[in-house]
Amino acid sequence: MTALVLRPGSVALADWRAIYRGAGLKLHDDCRAAVARSAAVIAKIVADGKPVYGINTGFGKLASVRIDAADLAQLQRNIVLSHAAGVGEPLPENITRLMMALKLASLGQGASGIRIETLAFLETMLAHNIIPVVPAQGSVGASGDLAPLAHMTAAMLGVGEVFTAKGRISAVEGLALAGLKPFVLGPKEGLALLNGTQFSTAVALAALFEAEVIYQTALVVGALTTDAALGSDTPFDTRIHLLRKHRGQIEAADALRGLMKGSALRASHLVNDERVQDPYCLRCQPQVMGACLDLLRQAATFLDTEANGVSDNPLVFADTGEALSGGNFHAEPVAFAADMIAMALCEIGSIAERRIAMLIDPALSGLPAFLTPKPGLNSGFMIPQVTAAALVSENKQKAFPASVDSIPTSANQEDHVSMAAHGARRLLPMIDNVASVIAIELLAAGQACDFHAPLTSSPALEAVRTTLRREVHKLEDDRYMHPDIKAAIALVSSAAIANAAGVQLPNLCGAEA
Repeated sequence: MTALVLRPGSVALADWRAIYRGAGLKLHDDCRAAVARSAAVIAKIVADGKPVYGINTGFGKLASVRIDAADLAQLQRNIVLSHAAGVGEPLPENITRLMMALKLASLGQGASGIRIETLAFLETMLAHNIIPVVPAQGSVGASGDLAPLAHMTAAMLGVGEVFTAKGRISAVEGLALAGLKPFVLGPKEGLALLNGTQFSTAVALAALFEAEVIYQTALVVGALTTDAALGSDTPFDTRIHLLRKHRGQIEAADALRGLMKGSALRASHLVNDERVQDPYCLRCQPQVMGACLDLLRQAATFLDTEANGVSDNPLVFADTGEALSGGNFHAEPVAFAADMIAMALCEIGSIAERRIAMLIDPALSGLPAFLTPKPGLNSGFMIPQVTAAALVSENKQKAFPASVDSIPTSANQEDHVSMAAHGARRLLPMIDNVASVIAIELLAAGQACDFHAPLTSSPALEAVRTTLRREVHKLEDDRYMHPDIKAAIALVSSAAIANAAGVQLPNLCGAEA
């Protein structure tokens, strides 16, 4: 695979997604001059002896302590080792790779004071897939994602462990596989590597990319449910949505209408249908899913900006020779983005669960109770709906905004924090929950369509049913349901269902998902 060439400060979301999915990368050579200029500023500050935070002083509450020139290398090593205090399970390797790439692109903008050799070292680790073991817990999302990024940096120093093609091994052994020896940090370099929002941003981006798949699949399965319930596509008429003007709503309606185009099921009740209006879970899909799309896109905008920014401290301005202390490490934008994604995920799952409940209720769907040919003897989809309800309630609890929380740290020097790391970390479990809900809806909608045979749905939705039936057979009598649900989850999470429909679906990243 050809490596992506990243221009620091202007990397597309689709490229970050490709890196998350496994693409190689390297920095564009154009960034080298700016990096060299900022490193020269740090060298001059050290030579002049003027106190500048993080270069020749202590850190946080200890910023007033001057550090002798002879101890500056030890100062940078110490900050890495002391801050590598994370706990919990390791971050997944693909997210750690993304975090490393984000850090590389941030440092490559020439505002951090690090040397070209430092960039090259990190780039070599990525090229050889030497991925630090980074405990996922320990960041409050301000002063940067200190603990996770310290574990990443510790691996550069030969401390800790790394994931490699040979498995999980010591950092020293892992570096050797790439022809590297433990790195010695220069002035400010430890702080530059630790400070920043790259952990929170990487986890939030990973969730965004997975949410895109879940969103598109939910639209497809929602259309299948609508047809299975003999619902109307009139609520998806473009004219309705143009009057309200929300972009996401218009696109969601267009997608739903396109997915149902050519359905014999829809044609079967175009006239003499006694039902005047469908339940909201069918009729209001464009409004709910459209709002979710708009919210996810706003989160994408926040994360796109953050991924292309510089968020360490202090920042170096080579044109004036200054190193200015600020607060770009405060991850409030990432926390808000994570909360937006959480709310959207919660609603995608919530309306899907209502569609499942509608399908299994004969009073609402007109189908056999619990979608089984022999209700009473068989329970059919009774308990899968309960499972979906449980997962939706769990997501409601997880969706409480993380950004409204704060707790003082570092002896009250860092007295307001973003909780972006918490906000981002809860998203992937939420996505797993939504994927399971959509999978159960997929099974239920496929089963419901079977009751209408020989009538068929649209070509797009029949392709979806065919994809499902290759993995899960129609439910005639009660059987062990767990394998069916597991297989459907795999179809949902892998984008197989969204792809099977073969129609253009709304996306978040400006390119094909």
